[in-house]
Amino acid sequence: MIDRSAWMSILARASAEDMESKLSGAPPLPAHRIIRGPEIGLSMLRGRAGGDGAAFNLGEATVTRCSVSLPDGTLGHCWRLGRDKRAAELAASLDAALQQDALRPTLIETVIEPLRQAQAEAASLTARRAAATEVRFSTLAAMR
Repeated sequence: MIDRSAWMSILARASAEDMESKLSGAPPLPAHRIIRGPEIGLSMLRGRAGGDGAAFNLGEATVTRCSVSLPDGTLGHCWRLGRDKRAAELAASLDAALQQDALRPTLIETVIEPLRQAQAEAASLTARRAAATEVRFSTLAAMR
C-alpha cells in the first residue's frame, strides 16, 4: 500500500492539468477550506562539497505552498517547486482526501497510480536519452 510520503512526492511533481485529468474519472473531492495560501515564496537550497563537506548556499528556488482543511478537520498540505498555485491547492486537497479511509483506495487507483506510472515512464525516457549520449573514456584511450 502506498503511504503518505509516496503520494505527496507524486503530487508535488504532477502538473495541475495532469491532476485534473485524472480527477475527472474519480469521485468528487470533499469540500475544503483554505488555511494557508496558495502562496509563492523562495527557499534556500543548501549543498555540501563532496556530499559531506562544509555546507554552502547553492541558491534560491521558487516554491508554492498551500494548506487546506476538510469539514472533519483533516489537514492537507503541499509544498512544490515552481509558481503553480492551482497545482499546490489541488495537491493539498488530494492529500487531505487521501487521508480519508473511504476515499483512499479509489483515489490511489484513479489518480495516484496513473500519475506515478506516467512519472516513471518520463524518468525512464530521460535516462535512456542521457545514456545514449554517454562517453566511455576507456574506449577513447584505445583510439590513440
